[in-house]
Amino acid sequence: MNADKGKQGRKGRHRRISGYGEGTTEVVLSVDAVAEEAARLASEAPTREHLMALAGDDPILSIEDLHAGYGRMEILHGVDLYVAAGQSLCLIGPNGAGKSTVLHSIFGFTTIFSGHIHMREKDITHLKPNEKLAEAGVAYILQDNSVFPDMTVEENLWMGGWLLHDAAEAKRRAEEVFAKYDRLAARRKKPASVLSGGERRLLEIARALIMRPDILLVDEPSIGLEPRFIDMVFDILEDLQHAEGKTIVMVEQNARKGLEFADVGYVLVSGQLVKAASGDDLLEDPDVGRLFLGG
Repeated sequence: MNADKGKQGRKGRHRRISGYGEGTTEVVLSVDAVAEEAARLASEAPTREHLMALAGDDPILSIEDLHAGYGRMEILHGVDLYVAAGQSLCLIGPNGAGKSTVLHSIFGFTTIFSGHIHMREKDITHLKPNEKLAEAGVAYILQDNSVFPDMTVEENLWMGGWLLHDAAEAKRRAEEVFAKYDRLAARRKKPASVLSGGERRLLEIARALIMRPDILLVDEPSIGLEPRFIDMVFDILEDLQHAEGKTIVMVEQNARKGLEFADVGYVLVSGQLVKAASGDDLLEDPDVGRLFLGG
């Protein structure tokens, strides 16, 4: 093949896209087409019995018929969710679907219009965020950079124990975290501003561990990170789930990465749950592939 033919061949190929997955431009649907497809899927929403079965019929966290939003605006319209102890669940869907609003509602950042959220047998629907953390063992890891840049790594960890009555106990727990994560221990006296993006995300996760939560709500763990740090963060979350038994409920912009990680995947569209299955099954689902994985 000569050079001119080679150039023509490259121009003839479809440009690969990033975002929710890897696909070619011919599989990208218009916004209107996605809305039409989503409406069709909503008519086939999973039953509560199916969701319970995915959680082994023994959920540690339960959401039933949740209507929630911000101020007077309702974003979630009757969402159910069940996740078992030590299980991971990933929420995927288009922008504006209400994925982060689910996490916000669990942690107490939204207006709950109706519905219930239970942690084991305890109704935590209307608890404040500090009560969710201290009394129910639910911790929230923000998607935005939430470290205190002018504080040292060590001081940031101590801040994770702000609800503890004993400052010395917070420091003892910080030492446990340093023993687990050498990367942070090596920078304990450095200001958090010098950390890489991946190290800052590690610090955010580690700070949440100071209160020894049972459930981690993780909002967009890969956002803004270089690929090498994305893998590091997911390795950390996998260790927390499988070595320490943490339950993880996650929203992830990279749908393929999130579903590869999670035991269970939920698909939200327009504030409603439209699909739920194991992460592996959703990766093979043609509707999910076409709408959210780019192929």
